[in-house]
Amino acid sequence: MTETRPTGRTSRRALASVAAAALIAGGAIGSGYLPSATPAYAQALPKSPIEAPEHPPGSFAGIVNKVKPGVVSVKVKLDDSASSDDDDGPSQGRNLQNVPPQLREFFKRFGQNGPGGMQPQRQGPRGAVGSGFIISADGYVVTNNHVVDHAKTVQVTLDDGRTLDAKVIGKDPKTDVALLKITEGSNFPYVQFGKSAPQVGDWVVAIGNPFGLGGTVTAGIVSARGRDIGAGPYDDFLQIDAPINKGNSGGPTFNVNGEVVGVNTAIASPSGGSVGLAFAIPAETVQAVVDQLRTDGKVARGYLGVQIQPVTQDIAEGLGLDKAKGALVDHAENGTPAAKAGLKAGDVIEKVNGDTVDSARELSRRIAGMKPGAKVELSYLRGGKSDTATVTLGTMPTDGTKMASRDEDSNNGQPRLGLQLAPAGDVGLSDQGVAVVQVDPDGPAAAKGIEAGDVILDVGGQSVSRPSDVATQIRAAESSGRKAVLMRVKSGKGQTRFVAVSLNKKDG
Repeated sequence: MTETRPTGRTSRRALASVAAAALIAGGAIGSGYLPSATPAYAQALPKSPIEAPEHPPGSFAGIVNKVKPGVVSVKVKLDDSASSDDDDGPSQGRNLQNVPPQLREFFKRFGQNGPGGMQPQRQGPRGAVGSGFIISADGYVVTNNHVVDHAKTVQVTLDDGRTLDAKVIGKDPKTDVALLKITEGSNFPYVQFGKSAPQVGDWVVAIGNPFGLGGTVTAGIVSARGRDIGAGPYDDFLQIDAPINKGNSGGPTFNVNGEVVGVNTAIASPSGGSVGLAFAIPAETVQAVVDQLRTDGKVARGYLGVQIQPVTQDIAEGLGLDKAKGALVDHAENGTPAAKAGLKAGDVIEKVNGDTVDSARELSRRIAGMKPGAKVELSYLRGGKSDTATVTLGTMPTDGTKMASRDEDSNNGQPRLGLQLAPAGDVGLSDQGVAVVQVDPDGPAAAKGIEAGDVILDVGGQSVSRPSDVATQIRAAESSGRKAVLMRVKSGKGQTRFVAVSLNKKDG
């Protein structure tokens, strides 16, 4: 099975395994585990932003010579709050339940055991290494959150061999971005972010610190964009095939103009080594996060105050939509910006500031990328008619309980056949709606996750209180030529969601 792993931090154990492989291949290589090396000081450090050649060269040497002084290795000593698994892996707090099964290993630790499965004995403080890059002459450094999470002390090693102390200015676990500041020295060489997003097929160059072997350069192309690997609520990764490995996390990916277009974060691999599947955070995401970390030390995100879910094909048919696009409002929290602007359950948000919204996840990402207080124009569909609303965004609660995000379980249930219903008040479940009192275990509803105890609140946009109301609305939908009818259902846990009932089958 192919595993997806963070390129992460490389521990002393990983360095030891590299050294062992080198000894087997070529015999003794000096007095230490790794070959001794003498830093080269031939190239003078630039005193202004690094500029790349105007036109791409026949090789990458010109680009590398220009930008390499701005790339650093990051060395971390971990504090006592770090778990025993933190040497090589990402930060704690990820929800593996939301990670696709084929990528579940993304957030599991690796490289923990020595030969034969024996746990090596720890000697001295635990530490790890990663990569980063300098973005200003006064020494601000970008890296991954999981590289410096639980850091007690941080040091960066420059391309000229100097090792300097740094401090963590701020971290954002949701995008896995962190900002450091070198605390000694000044007038550092630095690199710049790209002015435009790369396209699939563009050449890219990755520079980093794999297995603690700093200054490593690899090249490839952008293989895909907009990858959602289940790492967080705002996944929008670049997929690249430039080989990167453990220790590359936090390092930059450059375009042929020598501009940073991504921050290397993870790889997919059956073995732990590069197989040409790497993921980088897009530069535009990193810039937005870094700007806030630099100013405030934390990230404040825009807050709409709705629960949303994807518009599936069934739901699109139930709403009479031509395409399954947009974000379906499941619930607008009372007192939130969305509720104040008049948004209601059943609205389908189609555009944000005139730009089309393709999915619920895209809406979440866009809103979160805006600052609190921003005014946003939302175009939405209600009852087959288009309308707009101007919303002043709030600040997303830090506990994440009311964030604008999709309901991960929103499309797990669609009541169609095999249901027995009763007024919710008659069975003591609710003072409104129609209760699901029995589900045929072999019926389509059971296969979709509908359970006894769920309450149907409305059908086709109309409130229902009796089973006959449900049947009436289904017949009305059939008469209008709809292929499906939309229901709003409250689960036994109190969560509400929309489900679409196919009208191609007999209503139970």
